[in-house]
Amino acid sequence: MKVITKKSELSSAIEALKKEGKTVGLVPTMGALHDGHVSLVKACHQNNDITVVSVFVNPTQFNDKEDLKRYPRTLDKDVALLEKNKCDYVFAPSVEEMYPEKDTRVFDFGHVGEVMEGVRRPGHFNGVGQIVSKLFDVVKPHRAYFGMKDFQQIAVIKNMVRQLRYDIEIVPCPIVREADGLAMSSRNTLLSPEHRANAPHIHKVLEQATRLTDKMSVEEVKKWVVEEINKNPYLETEYFEIVDDTELQSIRDWSEDNVKVGCVAVYAGPIRLIDNIIF
Repeated sequence: MKVITKKSELSSAIEALKKEGKTVGLVPTMGALHDGHVSLVKACHQNNDITVVSVFVNPTQFNDKEDLKRYPRTLDKDVALLEKNKCDYVFAPSVEEMYPEKDTRVFDFGHVGEVMEGVRRPGHFNGVGQIVSKLFDVVKPHRAYFGMKDFQQIAVIKNMVRQLRYDIEIVPCPIVREADGLAMSSRNTLLSPEHRANAPHIHKVLEQATRLTDKMSVEEVKKWVVEEINKNPYLETEYFEIVDDTELQSIRDWSEDNVKVGCVAVYAGPIRLIDNIIF
């Protein structure tokens, strides 16, 4: 495994491998890696000759400066973990390397970028579009792997791939959970012991909600989920929406012919957690 910090060096290495007919997969991450990331790396390794993992805390997708400062950075541990899991190249650039000048591009993701996270985190998805497109331009992968925990992000990236006409397959991978049900996230390490102990309540409520569709309307289930999560004094729901899985339009009725996904954002103290479940 090789750790590379320069775009030009990685591009040259990948180009040479592609000339040999090798397929290339990319796993974009912000580091502080956990078993959820490892599952993406394994999926990438199974389906490609070469696995590239980027480790870069991207400043342009943080609309909260404190959140950016707080975000865990554990590069040495990340590199050691990737070495054990058949990664070929780690791309760990500096901010100056990725943004030698300010990126002024503004993306229009349409409806998928305007709801849920798009409303609550202004500029977040534009920053995601900036960095993911930059990584795609450097690596030019055949496939790129993203975790389903960031459900809306996958819809946004698919939209960007269509807009910019990238010949890249976006591969969504299942959420990986802790034994108690909490969706794995780098932010979990920032939770206080009390908040960590209570955070699994989020997934528990979502699971219960999927069994209410024959007893309650969509609006009643949405109200029930928020109330049930908020009964826990350590948790405060920011939003819960039930949307279709492609355009993220709000579901009005259970009889609609589409895949229905419940998406939630919850504050556990100062730490914001997201999760989702398919109904």
